[in-house]
Amino acid sequence: MGIAVPLAIVFLLDLSTLTQFFTVAATTFLSWGVADLFATILEKPRLKGRSPTAAIREDWERRTTE
Repeated sequence: MGIAVPLAIVFLLDLSTLTQFFTVAATTFLSWGVADLFATILEKPRLKGRSPTAAIREDWERRTTE
C-alpha cells in the first residue's frame, strides 16, 4: 500500500522522474501520518457514549448556566 498509492498517483498524473515519485511518496506518507494523528485525537473518551450534537448541546447548556 505504501508503494502502490504513490505509483498510482505518479502514473495517473503522468509524472516521469524519480524525484517526482519520491515527492509524491513523501507527501502521501505525511498525509497518512496526519490522518493517523487526527484519528488518535478523535478517539479520546471525551465523546464516548455521546453524539457530537449531544456534546455540543450539553456544553452549551453548561456554559449558559455559569
